[in-house]
Amino acid sequence: MKSSTHPPRIDALRDVQRTDGDAASVDADDDLELESFADTDFSGRDLAGLTLRECAFDGVDLDDANLRGARFLETTLSGVHAPILRMSRSTLRDVVLERSRLGSAELFDTTWNGVRVRQCKLGYVNLRGSHLTDVIFEDCTIDELDLGGVTATRVAFPGTTVKTLDVTRATLKHVDLRGLDFRAVHGLEGLAGATVNEVQVAELAQLFAAQLGIVVEG
Repeated sequence: MKSSTHPPRIDALRDVQRTDGDAASVDADDDLELESFADTDFSGRDLAGLTLRECAFDGVDLDDANLRGARFLETTLSGVHAPILRMSRSTLRDVVLERSRLGSAELFDTTWNGVRVRQCKLGYVNLRGSHLTDVIFEDCTIDELDLGGVTATRVAFPGTTVKTLDVTRATLKHVDLRGLDFRAVHGLEGLAGATVNEVQVAELAQLFAAQLGIVVEG
């Protein structure tokens, strides 16, 4: 039977020619286009309001850099390292984030549209209050994914493991959790609008019973 859950709609990024960017000259509120940065250390830098258009980061360190309000447009981020990532109120449109390691990711009040996150190891991902449309988390490992208060449409998690998922007061539409391996869920009522498989229904029933203090005996 055909699924009634609509998958994310994500277009492949077009191939473009980029020039090597001058990392030392990058500053807050800059607007960069078709520039590439490889093996660059931006840790601790103030890059608030930075706009990247069709740019590429490869092997870049963003630890504790201030990227609040930044805009990533048609940009690829590979091998990014950031024990602390500060990117609240930022915008990601047509972005690929891959093979990266993020610790505490401050991504609350962000807007994601057409974003693919793949083969990443993530710690605490704080997306509270964000708007996610057409997003895929693919083959990722996430310690804690905080989706409290998010509005999410066409989001999927193939091959992804999340230890703790928080969907308190989330608004979900066509959110496909069938590929997600989760260990704990907070705010179970926020799962309304999500799609799960039969095995996950049984797991959620156990979590729901435990939350209400119900004893289940055979």
